[in-house]
Formats: sequence, C-alpha cells, structure tokens
Amino acid sequence: MHDDPVAPLAGFEEGDHWPQHPSRAERRSAGKAVRARLPLARLAETGVASGSRDVVALVGAGDAGRLPELVPIRYGRMLRDAFTFFRGTAGLMARDLAAEGSSGLTVQLCGDAHLLNFGLYGSPERALVFDLNDFDETLPGPFEWDVKRLVASMVLAARSRGCKPKQQRAIARAAAWRYRDAMRGFSKEPALTTWYAQQEVEQLLAGLADSEHLAYATKVVDRARGKDASHATRRLTELVDGVRRIKLDPPLIESLSTYAQREVGMDAEGLVRSVFLRYRESVADDVRILLDRYTYVDSALKVVGVGSVGTRCAIVVLQGGGGPDDLLFLQVKEAGSSVLAPHLGASRYTHGGQRVVAGQRLMQSASDAFLGWATGPKGVQYYWRQLRDWKGSVDVGEMSVDTLLMYGRLCAWTLAKAHARSGDPAAISGYLGSSERFEEALVAYGQAYADQTERDYAELAAAARDGRITADQAAMRG
Repeated sequence: MHDDPVAPLAGFEEGDHWPQHPSRAERRSAGKAVRARLPLARLAETGVASGSRDVVALVGAGDAGRLPELVPIRYGRMLRDAFTFFRGTAGLMARDLAAEGSSGLTVQLCGDAHLLNFGLYGSPERALVFDLNDFDETLPGPFEWDVKRLVASMVLAARSRGCKPKQQRAIARAAAWRYRDAMRGFSKEPALTTWYAQQEVEQLLAGLADSEHLAYATKVVDRARGKDASHATRRLTELVDGVRRIKLDPPLIESLSTYAQREVGMDAEGLVRSVFLRYRESVADDVRILLDRYTYVDSALKVVGVGSVGTRCAIVVLQGGGGPDDLLFLQVKEAGSSVLAPHLGASRYTHGGQRVVAGQRLMQSASDAFLGWATGPKGVQYYWRQLRDWKGSVDVGEMSVDTLLMYGRLCAWTLAKAHARSGDPAAISGYLGSSERFEEALVAYGQAYADQTERDYAELAAAARDGRITADQAAMRG
C-alpha cells in the first residue's frame, strides 16, 4: 500500500466550510521534503530480487476468469517479442513496483502507461486530439508508477528497433526530462489552465519543423481520420439480405450467439439488450436521447490488444433511421478489478466499469461521450465506449530513432498533464526538483527493467517450448 498523499488538495465533506488550500510554495516544499524519505536516486530501483518469483506462475494467475479458448492467443501475442510481453504484464510490473519505495504523491494512475496506450481520437467537439487512451487498470497511486512504465516501454521499443544502448538512454532521458519539465510548468499554472490543456493534433502538426517528423505524423493522422463509422462499416460488416452483419473471423471475431447461449442461456440480442438498458442509464441525458435513435443490428465477440485477450469484449452495431449504412459502433469490455488493486487497495467505485469511466474522464481533457458502464448476467461488469472514432496509434516499427525520441516526449507531456489534473503538480514538481537526478534515475530504471523484462520473456518462451503453457502459433507471428 502506498503512503498517504502529500499536501492533498482538500475537498468538501458534509457540514464543512469552504476548503482552505495550502499555497503553491507550501505544497512545493512538502513535495521537496519527500526526498528525505525517498531520494530521487532510489527511483532507479526495480524492486526485483534475483530468483524471487516464478514468472510463468504469476503470468498464469492472470488467466483466471478469461475465456479458456482464448488463453493460447493471449500467450501467442505476448511471445511475439519482449515489448509485446511487457504490454501484457501490467500486473507483473505492479507487483514489482509495490516492492519499491513510494513517493506517496498520489495521482489517478493510468495503470498501464506504455507508449502504445497513447494515441489519437476524436473529441466530442470533433477535434482530433492526442491523449492517453487505455484505462482498464486505472486507480489512484504514486505518480512514479506510470512514469516508470512509460520509460521502460520506451527502452523496450527502442531495443525492438535495434537502437544502441546510447540511443536507448537518450530516448529514456528525453521522456523523463519532458515529464519533469511539463510538471514544473503545470505547477505554475492556474488550475483551470491545466484542466483545459490538451494536445490538439492540428497544433502539433503546425509546430513540427522537422520534415521527417512531419511526414510521419501526417501519415498517422491520415490513418486515424480514416477510422470512422464508414471505415468500420466497410472493414467489419457486410450486407446480408439488406441488413448489415458483422464479418466473422474466428477465433478473433466470433458470433456472440454461441457465447450467450453457453454462458447465460440467452440469445445474443437478448444479452446485449439486458446490458444495454443498464448502460443507457449511466450516460448523460443528451447521449441517451441520441442512443434512442438507434436499434440493435448485430454483435460479436472480438479479441483485442495483448493484456485484454481472453476477457469478454464485444462489438455492438446499432442502426439509425438512415438505412443500412447509418450505423453506430460500440465496444463493450469486461471491467473487473485493476491489477494494481492488490498493491494499492480497492477502488472507491465498487463497479469496475464505473472505475474505468471515472478514471478516463479524470485523466483525459476530452472524453468519449458514449462512455458508460453496466452489469451483465452473472454479475459480469462492463464499460462501453464508441468504437473507431478517429482512433489511431503509432507503429514502432515505422519510427526512426529521432521520431521515437520525439514521440516519447509527447507521451511524457501528456502523462504529466493527466497527473496534474488529478494530483498536486506543485508537490510533484517540488519532489522532482530542478536537477537532472530524476532523469538519471529513470534512465537507470528503464534500462534495468527492460533487462528484467527480457529475462521474464525468455522464461515464458521456455515454458511455451516445453509445453507448460500453450501459445497460439498464428498469434505469435502476428
């Protein structure tokens, strides 16, 4: 369990007077005082003792509750390389982080802040923005947990690109520096300025002077803009007797009917309707009115990501009054307890879907209007969101060293912004200080944890070779 937050911004309790907040200088001093308990140099510690854990057993514990037929795909995707293994082991890293010292400077954590969980999406105002975009593990906790996961992911991504150690260190240092620099800036801003801060893509493009960076960013943006409802209609559906139906691609996209009958004894439409009606009550009134203009067309189970493989995830297609191409695509994802919870404590939200939605709204400057949550049959908890609304992410394999370094800085600024919205930027900035000791510690941590991840990956790969686990070969190849 992490320590109590330092210099929290007090809120209301029933019967209280208006809260009185410490000054910025006082909060900064409180953050600086944390260094006596956790010197910046200690952030280099990985919390992993040699031979202290059974990686195969720890990863295997995450199979509990997943759809068993999909577990081999989970292992297959994790075993593509050390970086994809890292993406699927947020719980393993949380265990390691919990063994380290804690700053006690609490923010809303993403919980899985690797570089591919940042990306582009369309805001409700129809601007294309860059932000964090995965919150399955979100929970309050010490800010450094997210920063360490981001920096370690940058090192692993750099290694996957064949970067030399000097280049890896430069990429890790740039991300750590940008986080510290951005937090210092947020610590001096009015709360409203921080609250409204966001990375609008058009402004990002306008600020890119380097032709290589601009060309790559433009390519990513163009791909994202193409991922809208019409793109989803073409890629995911086909017209059958005048009605749009989801194209099945077993085992990655399966009919929901088989699962619904097997698990809950219902047809697919009945299952979706039972959950949808509860979801509908969780959204704002204006969104509810919009949802009421659509009717159910089809649904399917869909395998997504790396860490989420085997959890219950579905696509739901709704049709408006404009004909078979007037479609709304929603994604429904199972939301249980965060993998951080065993180490940081249970969420204040008893519903896993509400935990995810509340965390996303707190960390993002602009969130999907269709976010909501519901409980399905047998008590399974879900959250809902719109599918493929200008969503885009980078391809590490396409990035040069310089582009990866630039991207790491962008992710670090975005993470600092998310943390400043929920935590105390003055206290965090006070702790981070004005020297480069934070960057030095994070570079050492990123390299050391990347080394540990490669050892862990090799251990899981050996388990697949000797038959202790079953990994889907097609998933391994991508």
